[in-house]
Amino acid sequence: MNSVFRIIELFKISLLEIGELSYFAGRFFKEVFKPPLEFKEFLRQCYNMGNRSLLLVGVTGFIIGLVFTLQSRPTLQQFGAVSWIPAMVSVSIIREIGPIITALICAGRIGSGIGAELGSMRVTEQIDAMEVSGTNPFKYLVVTRILATTLMLPVLVFFGDAVALLGSLMVENLKGEVSFLLYFTQVFNHLEFFDVIPSTIKTFFFGFAIGLVGCFKGYYCKKGTAGVGLAANSAVVFSSMLLFIIDFIAVFIANIFYDV
Repeated sequence: MNSVFRIIELFKISLLEIGELSYFAGRFFKEVFKPPLEFKEFLRQCYNMGNRSLLLVGVTGFIIGLVFTLQSRPTLQQFGAVSWIPAMVSVSIIREIGPIITALICAGRIGSGIGAELGSMRVTEQIDAMEVSGTNPFKYLVVTRILATTLMLPVLVFFGDAVALLGSLMVENLKGEVSFLLYFTQVFNHLEFFDVIPSTIKTFFFGFAIGLVGCFKGYYCKKGTAGVGLAANSAVVFSSMLLFIIDFIAVFIANIFYDV
């Protein structure tokens, strides 16, 4: 009986969390169109989230390309389909593997960073001080960060996809002596706009989800240093779950249009 009440209580807490997050998102859309835009802070956040994540995204993408090609090659050799490796790897990475893996990496780095930063500002009452001084902390802290994640994640995904294809090329060059020109000729011959456009569109939603959850958890962080850690941790967990939900919806919708 206690377990039933606990499940009901968790369900109520989840519904409240979803409602508060939805209200937070509505407030963002309300504030984002109100002038002025904190352009300098927006550019600073783009630099922090984009440029400083390039190395991590690049290393991750390169390893994905290496591992995926190494794992696929023996199986395709059994069927005599080694020549299909560039096409298969490129479509798989650009359609699904590249966007979701890059988004998860950014959720761990960027989402936790936003949650911890805003959480520490809430705990040390810096946000309260901004409100008292007449500054709009939501517009300065939240709007700029969500816009930055929304715009920078597609750039990071493009970069990660390109590096992943280079990693795959290195394996093919060493194992099958495939040249750079031959590899990318096969890649671009088999890629279509329908492979690129849906995967690009959903990366904007990935970035928005990471920024929204990170800002929400940090902005409403509870008092104490433990609250900062909890905000950073929950920002990663909730944004990762939201990424999989968005990805499922995006793939489902894309498949409907593909069948039509």
